[in-house]
Amino acid sequence: MSRRTNSFVVSLVGLSVIALLSSVVVGADMFSGTWKLNVAKSKYSPGPAPASGTTILSAVDGGLKFIVDGANADGKKTHSEYTFKFDGKDYPQKPMLDGKIDPTGADMISAKRIDDYSYETTAKLKGKVITVTKVMVSKDGKTRTNSVTGTNAQGQKVSNTVVYEKQ
Repeated sequence: MSRRTNSFVVSLVGLSVIALLSSVVVGADMFSGTWKLNVAKSKYSPGPAPASGTTILSAVDGGLKFIVDGANADGKKTHSEYTFKFDGKDYPQKPMLDGKIDPTGADMISAKRIDDYSYETTAKLKGKVITVTKVMVSKDGKTRTNSVTGTNAQGQKVSNTVVYEKQ
């Protein structure tokens, strides 16, 4: 091989590595940030919709950390903090309602990554799956849509489309 060919191959390999690393970083960054619930664009079945919600997402090694604050339809404060990895294992979750643990909220969550713009979570209460959520971030990174299906604490079927906007 000529010196010119070797330089070209080395450059091509270097660019490939940079592109691969960039896609990993961009993928993690697509989820991270502060997200505000857009109640008007969201659909809750059954209702009622929450009054407000803000989620702060931070990338952690192999997963995400969540800090979720808001108010339910009755105006009671909601709060939850949890971290999971995209490994399909269960991680603890303690949703709070008006400063107390919400006994109807999920106590465990697991997640698996679909691609750079989406992942899926499974929420459980006392070992039983209650909801599955597919999370998708728009290609421009400005909108996050959660499609939630399952059953609520009252045994009703849940089919929610929850829209967040990046702040």
